[in-house]
Amino acid sequence: MPRRSGLVVPTRSPTGPLGALPRPASRPAREGDRPRPARTTLALCVLTAVTVMTVDAAAGESSPVEPLRAGAGEVFGPLETGAALATSPVVRAVDFVTEMRGLRAENAELERRNDELTAELVTSEVDRNRLAEYDRLSDVAAASGFDLVPARVVAVGPAQAFARTVTIDVGTVDGVRADRTVVAAAGLVGRVLSAGRHTATVLLAVDAGSVIGGRLARSMELGLLRGNGSLGSDGVLTLDLVAADAVPVAGDSVVTWGSRGGAPYVAGVPVGDVVDVQASAGDQSVTASVRPFVDMSALDVVGVVVVDAGDDRSDAPAASGRLGPAEGDLP
Repeated sequence: MPRRSGLVVPTRSPTGPLGALPRPASRPAREGDRPRPARTTLALCVLTAVTVMTVDAAAGESSPVEPLRAGAGEVFGPLETGAALATSPVVRAVDFVTEMRGLRAENAELERRNDELTAELVTSEVDRNRLAEYDRLSDVAAASGFDLVPARVVAVGPAQAFARTVTIDVGTVDGVRADRTVVAAAGLVGRVLSAGRHTATVLLAVDAGSVIGGRLARSMELGLLRGNGSLGSDGVLTLDLVAADAVPVAGDSVVTWGSRGGAPYVAGVPVGDVVDVQASAGDQSVTASVRPFVDMSALDVVGVVVVDAGDDRSDAPAASGRLGPAEGDLP
C-alpha cells in the first residue's frame, strides 16, 4: 500500500472487494487435455471375441464355449417362447387385418368386373335382338314392296293420357308424316298421330279410340277393328263384320282393309288372329276377338310406311295374312 504522510492508505483491489486476493486467470483448455477413448479396453474386447470364436470353431462339439451356449439356451429359450406366445395374438390380429383389407379390395374389384361383364352381356343381347328385328323388317319391306323408314321406340305415352301411344325417333326430316302406317316385323303397330322434325307420336292399334278397317284373310269379309286400350296379353281387338251372315272361326287371320292413298293404313298388313267368336241372337250379328300379332308392350324396332300421295295400295292381302315370306318360301 502507498504511504502518504506516515499513514497507510488502503487501496481497492482491481479484481475483487477490499482485501480480497486476486484470482489467477484460468488457463485455456488444450487439445491434449480432452478425454481419450478407451482404446485399450476396446482392443482387449475385440481380441477376446476373436480368441473365443477361434477356440469355439477349432474345438467343435467339445468347445469350452458349448456349456455357455447351452446355458444361454436354457435361460433365454423359455423367455423367447413366452414372448412368442404373448405376441402371437397381436401378430395374428395384424395379419388378419391386413389379409381382410386385401380380400375386401379383391372382392370389390371382382364385383366391379362382374358388373361390367353383366352389362356387356345384357347390351350385347339387346343389340343382337335389335339387329334381328332390323333384318326381319328388311325382309318385310322386300316381300311386301312397302317403302319403310326404320325407327326405334324411345318413349311410351302415360296411361293417364287416356291414349295408348309411343314415341319413335324419326320425324318429318326422315319423310314421316301424320296418318302413316306403322308396322313391326310381325304385323301392324298403329298409325302416326303427329310428327315433329325428329320424332313422331304413334297411336297404337289397341288404343280404345282406334278404328281400323280389316278383313278376314280366308273369306275376304270386311269389318271394323276396335281396341280395348290394354297392352300385353290383355290387349285385344274387337272385329265387327259388315255382313251379318259372315261367320269367322278361331284361327282366322285378320289383315288391314286399306285406305285410298295408303293413309292412314295400307292394305294387307297382318293384324292378328281370331281367338274367340261371339254371336248376338238379338240382331244376329257376329263379333270376333282378335289377338294382335305384335306385342304392344315390348315394342322396339318398327317401320313407318312411306307412300306417295298418288299411290293407292289397295291390293288384296296374301292368304297367309302375314307380312314377309311365308315359312318354307324361297327368299
